[in-house]
Amino acid sequence: MTNIMQKARIEKVTINIGVGESGERLGKAEQLLKKLTNKKPVRTVSKHKIPTWNLKKGEPIGCKVTLRGKDTEEIIKKTLYAKDNILSPRNFDKNGSVSYGIQEYIDIQGLKYDPTIGIFGLGVHISIEHPGYRVARRSRNNAKVPSKAKVTRDEAMNYMKDNFGVKIEEED
Repeated sequence: MTNIMQKARIEKVTINIGVGESGERLGKAEQLLKKLTNKKPVRTVSKHKIPTWNLKKGEPIGCKVTLRGKDTEEIIKKTLYAKDNILSPRNFDKNGSVSYGIQEYIDIQGLKYDPTIGIFGLGVHISIEHPGYRVARRSRNNAKVPSKAKVTRDEAMNYMKDNFGVKIEEED
């Protein structure tokens, strides 16, 4: 019998598209995220001024959607389908999070090419945690989470294998 507080779970899934410029392409990227998740995307802005790229500080350059709860498992299954349920160990970080990219949205299960949107790639980030991790995020009386309560890289790999049938393979 295992401790219920040591069972890993998905905290959130963040899907983002970095366009690199504001304007029509950013609007199309927002349409795509809305079509994929049925949620309103939030714009991300540049943090620095980069004159060689004609980028101003505070200019919108991308969009993202954060999903929590029951929506997360469905979107993970759809996006993993685009990766043939195969991930590399490099997709997992030491804190137990998983990140992977999808080259073209038409590879995602259930999405077809839309000529009004065009072709976009997107990034998927899955945050895995143990119950009780909220103590680090709460605004009042927050505390540091002990290292034994954090999700390890191996634990995240096993979670993805067990719950989503992911194969972990080394790339050449």
